[in-house]
Amino acid sequence: MHILIIHQAFASLDEPGGTRHYELARYLVKRGHRVTVIASPVSYITGNISSESDAETGGVRVLRARVYAAHHKSFFHRMLAFFSFMFSSLWIGLGVKGVDVVWGTSPPIFQGVTAWALAKIKDAKFLFEVRDLWPQFAIAVGVLRNYWLIRLSEWLERFLYRSADRIMVNSPGFVAHVETRSGRTVELIPNGADPAMFDPSNSGAEYRRAHHLEDKYVVMYAGAHGISNDLEVVLEAARLLADLPQVVIVLVGDGKEKHALMARAAAMSLANVSFLPPVPKAEIAEALAAADACIAILKPLEEYKTTYPNKVFDYMAAGRPVVLAIDGVIRDVVEAAGCGFFAQPGDAGALADAIRKLAGHPEQSREMGLAGRRYLEQNFSREKMADKLIALLEEMCRR
Repeated sequence: MHILIIHQAFASLDEPGGTRHYELARYLVKRGHRVTVIASPVSYITGNISSESDAETGGVRVLRARVYAAHHKSFFHRMLAFFSFMFSSLWIGLGVKGVDVVWGTSPPIFQGVTAWALAKIKDAKFLFEVRDLWPQFAIAVGVLRNYWLIRLSEWLERFLYRSADRIMVNSPGFVAHVETRSGRTVELIPNGADPAMFDPSNSGAEYRRAHHLEDKYVVMYAGAHGISNDLEVVLEAARLLADLPQVVIVLVGDGKEKHALMARAAAMSLANVSFLPPVPKAEIAEALAAADACIAILKPLEEYKTTYPNKVFDYMAAGRPVVLAIDGVIRDVVEAAGCGFFAQPGDAGALADAIRKLAGHPEQSREMGLAGRRYLEQNFSREKMADKLIALLEEMCRR
């Protein structure tokens, strides 16, 4: 098979960001399939130009489409970036020959339009992947408010669901929503991680030395610094932990809210908070190895109870216990694995208390992290997810 992936925020191992699609694409290539990706040259995490040239990495061919490069400025600028990619990726996709399946992924949902159009033009199958419930999440967080834009977005969502040959979701929390709007069964291929990329026995000593974290109990957040991530609550939790000088909270990553968060931390005189730059996925294992525990957090919205955040699975693969300030289906995973403590979303006191428990019992903390690693190996390894994806794609092509 030749699979064409339309994914504006596609990242390979030498870039910061989620690498689900790159890792799955490499498994497809190992099984003898061809994979072409059309992606933006602009990093979704940093907003910087990551690569303007076409390339082949790990056997995966990556074509870069020109985009409006200012998506971190505002919602309006983000929409311009999304629409520019929708049209430029369509133009580049027309030149890709011999395609059997076009794989569109949302968000942003507009690249789903490109995938649908290319599948029609090329008489190929259309696989539509739902990675979050857009526009529902955008409405819930308050970035999409205009009545007519909401109605148009909801119409587009239903159109793409019903036009796809198959629909794939990465969280069980999305299944009911998508089935209700599409009138069909969806395929669950959840987020996960590649255990081989992480070594739980690694102490991250080099990373600790480089960032002056020796002899500290390091609680790390690694990921986007955006509106949805509720990192103001983490700063307030750090204030409540000021009486524990050995505990330091390290925020690794970038995003629209990072400068405001750094200013807020300075105004609060938080000596126990450190902001560090994002790292490529190839280096995230070393960063997580330097952590004693890791934070996953989202705003306390009902909609976010449906998510399977990538970072939680990376934390589990690294063998680090999770401080989870997200309720819902991901809480079920962490509790089933016995790999962390739940803190009520939006509650800085609960987050601080969970960190206190882990910091006060380092041996128990370590065992919880290893339990998470074992649970991931059994249930959420990237290879197992790739096997399910390959079976789905081959079944689509047989039809």
